[in-house]
This record gives sequence, C-alpha cells and structure tokens, in this order.
Amino acid sequence: MLCVLALLSAIAPLATDMYLPGLPLMTESLNTSAPSVQLTLTTFMAGLGIGQLVVGPLSDGLGRRRLLIGATVVTTLAAMACALAPTVETLIAVRLFQGLSGGAAIVLARACIADRARGDNAARLFSIMMIIGGVAPVVAPLMGGALLGPVGWRGIFWVLTAAGVVMFAGVLILVPETLPEENRHGGGLTALVRNLRYVVGNRVYLGYAFTFMFGFVALFSYISASPFVVQNVLGLSPGQFSMVFAVNAAGMVSAAIVNTRLVGTFHARQLLGFGVTLLLAAGVVLLLAAVLIDSPPWWAILIPLFVSVSSIGFVMGNATALAQGEVTKASGTGSALLGAGQFGLAAVVSPLVGIAGPDTAVPMAVAVPTAGTVAMLSLLVLTRRTHIS
Repeated sequence: MLCVLALLSAIAPLATDMYLPGLPLMTESLNTSAPSVQLTLTTFMAGLGIGQLVVGPLSDGLGRRRLLIGATVVTTLAAMACALAPTVETLIAVRLFQGLSGGAAIVLARACIADRARGDNAARLFSIMMIIGGVAPVVAPLMGGALLGPVGWRGIFWVLTAAGVVMFAGVLILVPETLPEENRHGGGLTALVRNLRYVVGNRVYLGYAFTFMFGFVALFSYISASPFVVQNVLGLSPGQFSMVFAVNAAGMVSAAIVNTRLVGTFHARQLLGFGVTLLLAAGVVLLLAAVLIDSPPWWAILIPLFVSVSSIGFVMGNATALAQGEVTKASGTGSALLGAGQFGLAAVVSPLVGIAGPDTAVPMAVAVPTAGTVAMLSLLVLTRRTHIS
C-alpha cells in the first residue's frame, strides 16, 4: 500500500521531468513555438495545485478510495490523450486535466497515511514514502532521455499511460478506504468552509505547515538554479552536473533513511528541529561563500549545498506527519493546504533565483538560508506550545 501511495506522490516529477528532454522535438513535431510548448508545463503545474485544493477537502466528506480510483483513471486517460494530441492547443488543455488528477492523487495519498497513522509512526511512514518518491526526480529525466530516441516524445506519454494503469491497479487491489463513514464531515460549501476554518485556525498546524513549505522552497531554489550555478558559475560539464544532482539526491534519500531509523528513539519534532537547524547553518555557509569569495572553488559551493539538500530528508516527512497530526478531523483539507502551499511557493521562487542572470550563485545562496530562516521561525514561534511526549 505504501509503495502504491508513493507512486501516486511521484506523479508530478514523472509527468514533468520525463518529457522535458523532448520539448524541442515537440516544438518541431507540432509545428509550434517554444513558449507554446512550455505552456504544457504551466497548465500541468496549475492543475496540480488546483486539484489538491479541490479534492483534499472533498475527500473529507466523500472518503479517499473512490476519489483515488477516479483520479488514477483520469490520469491514465489524460496521458493517453497527450500521446495522441494532434495540436499543441489540445496538448495544453489535456495537460491541465493531467495536473488536476495528479494533484488529487498526491493529496489523497498523504491523507490516506494521515488517516491510518499518528505521531512517530506517521513520521516514519511519510519518510519511507519520501524515500520511494524521492527517486522519481532523479530517474525521470534519465528515463526520458533514454526513451526519447527509440520511442519519441509521444512514446514517453505512452509510458506514462502504462504507469497510470499500474497506479489504477495498485489502488484497486492494495488501497482500502482509510476514512470510515463515521469520521466524514458531510458535503457542500458549509462543510468545506468549516474544515478550512478548523485547519487554518490551528496555529500549531500552520507552524509545521510553513516549516514544510519553506523547506521545500529551499529545495526548489536549488533545483531551479543548480543547472546554471554548477555549469556556468563553477564551470562543470553537463555530465558532471548530472553526477552532482545524483549525489545530492542520494544525500537527501540517505538522510530520510536515517530519519526512519531514528524516529522512536527521538521524537519527530526533535528530528525536524535538527533538520531545520542543519538547513539554516549550511545555507548561511553557502551564502558567505557566494558573497565573500570571488570566483569560489567548486567545494565552497557544493559542500554546503550537499548539506542543505540532505537536511531536507529530516524536514519533509517529520513536518508532514506533525502537521497532519494536528488536524486529524480534516486530514484531506490539511493535506491540500500543504500541497497547494508547497507548489505555489515553488512556482514563485523559480523565477526569483534566476533574477540576476545565469552567471551568479548569489540568488540561490540568498534563497536557501532565507527559506531556512522562515522555516526555523515557523517551528520555534508557531509551535512553541507543543510538548514532546
């Protein structure tokens, strides 16, 4: 069940990173412009956020399983429609539906775990899901590049169709309903507003949620800027950049594995505090290296960057579990706000880290410790009344 839920959570990197190598070929094949093809990514990301906001609260009234089945069916059909799209306009529209269903799958996967687990056990499960799902951003572009030659960009969407079939079968066979009827909150606009007020009114939930979101902001700042920093600023080759990206991803996954082993020995909040402290400290070192050293050597940037990225392995799973544990009466709504904030802030930060051009590491070096500072303040100030049990 956990593997299926992790695959559902990985739909975003699979459906974005796999087809990115084929964007130039798509432009030629569909006889269109590069900005038009890039809109297929924009509509997918928009759908991803909207799908979470709509389906999360809806699932608190209708349950998880039926919506999960529907989401996987739509994801599969949308991927098939992308593979068959005759024009870029059709592709743009279909990618919106793929994003909506993908967002639904992500928010429901988190809610299913929150329904079944609490406290340290939830932190362990979310960390395991992060380990499984964390492989997707690394593997997806490599798969896309390998498949592009033999099967073309349409073939990549056929592979995503097959992944949708696997997800549908997995949900059907392995994922039961996790929200009993007696724990549901009816439907309609009144219930939606009540759930939103319940979640947003919980200050401790907001503290953990902001810690989660700004931890992801730090990670996405790195993801968005690192191709330019590593290649243009540090002078490494594309192949060396791939190695750097893989090593950093391995560091994050390894930290998440260590986190799963330490949960129980240490409280999830303690591990979260350690992760945020590590993120902030490494971010400050990164900023000092980028600002104070003229033409910094590779190790002065890459070592604190590795520590920053690895620290996320202690942040995301623990923050998710602690936030969801505060709003157990509306887990779907809580999960929806986590996801919407996560991807919404990521969409904002992506252009900001490139604002000074492709030949400087300073915007990324500013963004990482800034995000770490907001995460630390959220943890210390908004959750200060939480007592470790």
